[in-house]
Parts: sequence; structure tokens; C-alpha cells
Amino acid sequence: MRAAPLFLLLILCTGLAGCSGGEEAPAAEQPPERTRAQRDSLLSTLPIPGAQGVGRALDAAGAAAERARQHDTIR
Repeated sequence: MRAAPLFLLLILCTGLAGCSGGEEAPAAEQPPERTRAQRDSLLSTLPIPGAQGVGRALDAAGAAAERARQHDTIR
């Protein structure tokens, strides 16, 4: 009859875990969403393999966008 106390303990723990009241923080306290470019820029500063390549790719894309903007303004 040792199974009955273990079963009751299991039910009690499960019930307490479900009543933790984990409410989400209000929207004003949540950090603002980052754009993909912001996330990639942050990623390029991390000491992980390939992070420098992400930074160089961002720089190349920015340079290409700047050249395209300059060409669009030429008349």
C-alpha cells in the first residue's frame, strides 16, 4: 500500500505546479522587438564561429544599398 501515498504526492505536486500563476509582464515592460538587421548586427559582435562573416555581409549589403541610392539620385 505504498503506492497510494506516492500517488497522492504526485497529484499534489502537479496541482501546485499548475497554480504557479505565471502571468506575463504587461506590454509596457517587454523589450521592443528588434529588426532583422539589428539582430544580425548584434550577432556579428558575438564570439561565435561565423559571426565575423555576418558582420562583413552586413557591411557589403549596406555599401551596395548606398551605391544604389546614389545611382538613383543621378540625373
